[in-house]
Amino acid sequence: MDENNRTDRDLLAKGLKRLGICLGLMFAGPTLLHLALDNSEKPLYIPLLIIAFILCIGAIVFLFLGINTILDSIFKKKK
Repeated sequence: MDENNRTDRDLLAKGLKRLGICLGLMFAGPTLLHLALDNSEKPLYIPLLIIAFILCIGAIVFLFLGINTILDSIFKKKK
């Protein structure tokens, strides 16, 4: 096998870290969203709802970035 087609382990580790962050956000975002929607009469309803939506969007972004980084580490050729 050619040396240029090897997996870049540093880039793979970076992608796995991003997926780990995504996993944390996937639990935190919906949990905060559920807490916010259950307490709609509380004064912190709107800020908690905004934070929950930001965490959910962050989970989607980190999932995309993590998978993209892992695929780049496997399939991109080094110069």
